[in-house]
Amino acid sequence: MIDILFENDDMIVLNKPAGLFSIPDRFGKEASLKSLLQEKYPAIFTVHRLDQHTSGLILFAKNAEAHQELSTLFEGRTIEKKYLGLVMGRPPQNGTIDQAIMEHPGKKGQMVTHAKGKAAQTSYEVLKYYKRYAWVSFQIHTGRTHQIRIHAQHLGNPIVADDIYGDGEKLLLSSIKKKNFKLSKAEEEERPLLARQALHAHTLRFELNGTNYQFEAPLPKDLTATLKQLDKWNSEK
Repeated sequence: MIDILFENDDMIVLNKPAGLFSIPDRFGKEASLKSLLQEKYPAIFTVHRLDQHTSGLILFAKNAEAHQELSTLFEGRTIEKKYLGLVMGRPPQNGTIDQAIMEHPGKKGQMVTHAKGKAAQTSYEVLKYYKRYAWVSFQIHTGRTHQIRIHAQHLGNPIVADDIYGDGEKLLLSSIKKKNFKLSKAEEEERPLLARQALHAHTLRFELNGTNYQFEAPLPKDLTATLKQLDKWNSEK
């Protein structure tokens, strides 16, 4: 469950699986990446977070001084953070979304774009168009809660299987391979290709104490399988 990509005296960089909390939730009943790390390391400091159902790169500090330095980088615009995601529909080839974000006044834990919110900026580039979807690289220049998910919704192209800012429908092979799909006799019900929001934290690039760091997290099996099926059955001719 703990996939360590890099470690030194100051930090530890991991590839978080989808479904695991970054830090303990309010009730402390479910496992989190931080709580698992605390079983092994004497001190672990939270620098940033990923949503529970987002996979990919996450970084923790291993001492107070590194925590302060890394937190300053993440709060500013001196760190490059890129995500990969599958969205509904056909967004423009590239662009920048400048929409302030605040917590929804009536729905705790849900965000909304609003002029009174905190400034938020996301750049994006479509890497490949499919018939009904697009595979997109997102770069966030700020670190607001649910930023990519709500900005994708604002664009009119929500993240596939996003249960808050999209339709929440799991991606099924039958929805991609409509004419040629047959359910196996051994299966009573189709298992989804993708059962969580199609978002992966892919790249981190920054400078710390004169050293340049760049990390990339490989795609998890569910996204790899999804892209393979899309390439086969849903590519534009």
